[in-house]
Amino acid sequence: DRLRQHVSYLASDALEGRRTGSPGANDAAHYIAGEFSRLGLRPATQIARAPKTRGEALSRFLQRFPYVAGVQLGKSNQLSFTRPASDVSINLVVGEEWMPLGFSANAQIASAPATFVGYGITASELKYDDYAGASISGGIALALSGTPDGDNPHGQFARYEDVRWKTIAARNAGAKALIVIAREDAFKEDRLSRLRYENSAGGAGLPVAAISRTAAARLLNLNAHQLSELENDIRRVSLYKITPPPGWTPEKESFTLPSPGYSLSISTAVVLQEVAASNVVGILEGSDPTLKSEALLIGAHYDHLGRGGEGSLAPREGDIHHGADDNASGVAGVLELARIFTAPRPRPRRTIMFIAFSGEEEGLLGSNYYVNHPIVPLTNTVAMINMDMIGRMKNKNLIIGGIGTAQEWRSMMDVANLLQGVTVIANGVPAQAASGSQNAFPLVVASNGRTVVSSDAAKQFQLTLNDDGYGPSDHSSFYAKQIPVLFFWTGTHDDYHKPSDTADKINYEDEARVLTFVARIVRDIDAGAKRLTYTVAKSESTGRSTGFRVYLGTIPNYADSNNGLLLDGVREDSPASKAGLKAGDRVVKMAGHDVRNVYDYTYALGEMKAGQEYELELMRGNERLKLKITPAPRK
Repeated sequence: DRLRQHVSYLASDALEGRRTGSPGANDAAHYIAGEFSRLGLRPATQIARAPKTRGEALSRFLQRFPYVAGVQLGKSNQLSFTRPASDVSINLVVGEEWMPLGFSANAQIASAPATFVGYGITASELKYDDYAGASISGGIALALSGTPDGDNPHGQFARYEDVRWKTIAARNAGAKALIVIAREDAFKEDRLSRLRYENSAGGAGLPVAAISRTAAARLLNLNAHQLSELENDIRRVSLYKITPPPGWTPEKESFTLPSPGYSLSISTAVVLQEVAASNVVGILEGSDPTLKSEALLIGAHYDHLGRGGEGSLAPREGDIHHGADDNASGVAGVLELARIFTAPRPRPRRTIMFIAFSGEEEGLLGSNYYVNHPIVPLTNTVAMINMDMIGRMKNKNLIIGGIGTAQEWRSMMDVANLLQGVTVIANGVPAQAASGSQNAFPLVVASNGRTVVSSDAAKQFQLTLNDDGYGPSDHSSFYAKQIPVLFFWTGTHDDYHKPSDTADKINYEDEARVLTFVARIVRDIDAGAKRLTYTVAKSESTGRSTGFRVYLGTIPNYADSNNGLLLDGVREDSPASKAGLKAGDRVVKMAGHDVRNVYDYTYALGEMKAGQEYELELMRGNERLKLKITPAPRK
C-alpha cells in the first residue's frame, strides 16, 4: 500500500511527467524530501541555525546542479534573401517563416551564397554523399528535412533522421551555416519550428535554422507543387543510388538540383534558460563509531519525460508521460527502504545514503554531478545500489547488473535468493502449511518432528545476473569512479517511454518482494567487517546492436559537451584500452573529424571500419595526445 501511494502520486497528472527542471519535477523532489524528513533522515546540507520554514527545511535535502531547461529567442534573429546585383532584400519573420534551432550557434553571416544539397546527408558506409561535387565552402547549405527513407524507421538512412547529422555533414563540408526545409506545409506544425535543447548534446558549432516550405520554394524559384515534385525526385534517385534497380543509371534522370537565386544573410541568437535541478539526499548515520565513516548508497532517478519530445516513443507530443515504472517504482523503493532501515534497532553500522537523482533521462546528469561533488568522499563509499524500473515483474524474473564489480556479489545473490523462499515457523507446523505451497520442504525439524524452518523454491526469483558495471542508468556514474555497483530492474515492456506507463500497471506485490531482497543485500554488506572487494567487470556491451559496424569500448560522459567528448571510462580489453585511452580523457578529434560532443563522436564512429587503424587526438589534462586506435567489429 505504501508503494502504491508513492507511485500513484509521482506518476500522477499533477506532476506532468517530472521532466528535469520543470515544476512537476520540483514538486516530486519536495515530496521525496518530505518523506526523508518524516523518517528522520539527516539532510545533505547542514547549517547551524534551525530552518525558519518547512520549505527551507526541505530544501536542505536538495543537492542542486546546473541544468538548461530550454532555450528562447534572443533579440537579433534575422534571415533575409537578396538577389545578386540588387539592393532589395526579403526579410522572413522569425517564428512564422523560419526559426533557429535550439542547438544553433549564435552568429551573424552576411550575403553568403546558398547551395541546395538535397537531404544534406553524408554516409560513407552507404557510399552516399549529397555534398559530392558541391561547392559549399564558406557558403550556406540548404537541405531537406528527413531522409530518403521517409517515415520508415528501419530504412538504410534511418540513423540520419536527426538534423544533428545534417549539421555535422555541413560543417565537415565547410559550410558556414545550415538551413533545413520544414517537412510540414504549415510551418508552426513542424517539429523543427519549436525550440528545443538537449543537455547531453551541446552546441552545433555553426548557425542552424529551419525554414518554411513556402519560403524555401521562393528561395529556389519554385512553387509549392514543384518543391514537392523535386523532393519526390530526390528521394527516388537517392534510394536508387544505394540499391539500383535493373538497368538504372544516374544518367537516365532528367532533373537537376535547382540553384538558389539569392544570397542569404542570417543572424541567430538563442538564449539558454538555465535553472537549478536537484538530487534529493537523505542520510542515515551509522551506529558504529568507526564504520559510520563508510557509506552505502541506495539510489533511483525520479525524473521522466514530461509531455514527450526527446526520448519519447509515443507517436505524438503533448501527452503526459507518467513514468510509473520508469522510475516512480524505483523511487518508491528508495522511500520504502529508508522506512525499513530507520525503524528502531538494530540500526545499520555503516552510514546509508538514500538518493533520488534527477537528469537521468538526459544523460545521467544528476548522478554524474554527485560523483564529482560527493557528500561523502568516494573513497569512503563502499557500494552503490541502483533501482530503475522494478515495478513490472513477470514470471519472477529479476535482472541484476554489476555482479562483476565486487568479488562478493555473486555469492551474496545466491544466498539472498535462497532465503527468499525460507520460512521460520514459530509453532511448528507442516512445511507446506506454513508456506502455503506444496513445493515447500523442511530445512530444520524439531525433536518432536515438527518443521521449524522450511524452504519453498517457488518463492525464489529467476535471476539474470550480468557482470557489467556500466549501463544506461545512474549506477554507471559510480562504477566509472571504481565503486562496486548493483543495478536492479524487472525488464522493459510495451509502455516504456510512453504515456501509458501508469500506476495501475505496477506489480506492487512483486516489487515489495524485490525490496525485501535488496534489504537483505544491504544488511549483508553492513554485517561484513571488511569492505567489498572492487573488481573490473567483464564487458557485456559488444553483443548489443547500436547501428554501428564497429566497437571501441569507450564510456562517454553525456553531462559534458561542446569542447570534446569526455570519457567516464574505458572497457577492459577493448580497442580503446589497447590504444591507451583512460577515464578522464577528452576526445577532440577522431578519424579526421573534429569532435565537440557525443554527436560528433558517433558520426566519426559511423565512418570507421573494423580492422583499420585511425588516428585519435585527445586532451589529458593540459596535454594534447595523438593515439592510434583500431576498431573491432561489432558482434
